[in-house]
Amino acid sequence: MRLTGPALRLTVYVGEHDTWRHKPLFAELVHRAHQAGLAGASVFRGIEGFGASSLIHTSRLLSLSEDLPVAVVIIDTAERIHAFLPQLDELVTEGLVTLDECRVIRYAARGAEPPGGASGGTARDTPGGPTNGGTPR
Repeated sequence: MRLTGPALRLTVYVGEHDTWRHKPLFAELVHRAHQAGLAGASVFRGIEGFGASSLIHTSRLLSLSEDLPVAVVIIDTAERIHAFLPQLDELVTEGLVTLDECRVIRYAARGAEPPGGASGGTARDTPGGPTNGGTPR
């Protein structure tokens, strides 16, 4: 699947212990997005936050670190994201859901050859590049 140009970013903010049928809600959202054939989904765990309850959840205090915020981010075309939204009515009973317009610059699988032929290499690909602790040459 190739996706470039205008797109929608769907972000679902929930607690890490929110569940759907005894399974983490964030995992159910990712699996449903995958089943729907959406371009991709990622889960980000927050280190601190609060929501409608105004209770601050933080990883710094043991007594409040039980339900940290989680953001599930899904990006695809507007048409495909809008088709997926009815599933959220079933799954998300508490939380925040946002939609943002965005522009996809590049969407490619790992190991995929870049457009226009063979890779010219990057600082990451060269010996002594940033990924192995050296300075770029």
